[in-house]
Amino acid sequence: MQKENILSVFFFTREEQKEKGRAPDTVFFTLVLLLLVFGAAMSYSASAVYAKEFYGDSGYFLKRYLLFSALAIFVTSPLVLLAKPAFFRALAWILYGISIFLLILVLFIGTIGGGARRWLILGPLTIQPSEIAKLALILMLALVLAKHEKEVLSTRRGKGSFRYGVLAPFALILPILLLVAAEKHISGLLIIGMIGVAMLFFGGTRLRYLLMLFSLIAAAGVLLVLVSSYAQVRVNTWLHIEEVDPLGSAWQTLQGLFAIGSGGIFGTGYGKGRQKYGYVAEPQNDFIFTVVCEELGFVGAALLMLLVLTVVLRGFRIASRAPDRFSALVVFGISFKLALQTALNVAVVTNSMPNTGVSLPFFSSGGTFLAMQIFEMGVVLAISRFGTQRR
Repeated sequence: MQKENILSVFFFTREEQKEKGRAPDTVFFTLVLLLLVFGAAMSYSASAVYAKEFYGDSGYFLKRYLLFSALAIFVTSPLVLLAKPAFFRALAWILYGISIFLLILVLFIGTIGGGARRWLILGPLTIQPSEIAKLALILMLALVLAKHEKEVLSTRRGKGSFRYGVLAPFALILPILLLVAAEKHISGLLIIGMIGVAMLFFGGTRLRYLLMLFSLIAAAGVLLVLVSSYAQVRVNTWLHIEEVDPLGSAWQTLQGLFAIGSGGIFGTGYGKGRQKYGYVAEPQNDFIFTVVCEELGFVGAALLMLLVLTVVLRGFRIASRAPDRFSALVVFGISFKLALQTALNVAVVTNSMPNTGVSLPFFSSGGTFLAMQIFEMGVVLAISRFGTQRR
């Protein structure tokens, strides 16, 4: 009986499941499903040539996409149907601890790629700890900011606005930033820093404090570039793309731009792109957006952006109807993360910012990345159940 009472704190009981008004947001679910289908289709088209050459199977990356999607959905579905916000409060501590442990572990036994040591190979699995850390940070910041809402929003001196609106959250952000910086993972540092600042903004931290934190994080990013020759090459290529060797460091960016430009309005047709034939390196990863532009043209690229934007706006609507501040901040954070990573990926492939290896949500190849995206959407769906219940 006691065990049932404890479980009922975190999960719905059978009686509660029968109550009306507990269905997940069907619009959000449909939009995410469309993103997954679109992502799977483009994952196959972008990777087929590369997969055939290096793995002997044109469907290699599509199978991985479907496998990780299925596994993530299998794990996430029970939480969507059964978990209460209290479960995600408890998960925040667990996930934060796991992410810190994995970020430390990757510094010792991690695999180097793209100039950074950011992957752990554990048997058949390749894990990117920074992806787990992003969600963990959103959950933990939501927990702290919601718990001390009155202090954070207070305008009276000495009432804890700085302590709980800056110091306490920054104590959670700083360890992750330092560990990601130690990996020399500049894109991860940028994204995690911006997620942190955004969460404080959603939580009500004063603007002057936000500007101070943003300046500190930006300074840390500049310092990391100054001590990393690899990062300096990326920045120099971005600033002087016309002068850099087109067969050297500028190759990836230039070929991506050629792919985008050759797509025109309607594209060359699905599966008929040419730049994926060895011109854009590993087109199924960070530069998959260039394949979308080439094969589906401006129309296809606009459709992708519109779909992501609609998911984000729907997420914001769910957040505005959340049952408590913690839940609202979690959904705001997850929705912002999706928008941020999409915007940064598009900025990278269009040479609007240095090539920092930012993946495109639901499209880029990567098991951990895709699984975490699906799990995060599941968290939003789980919270959406409370927004539709009768009060």
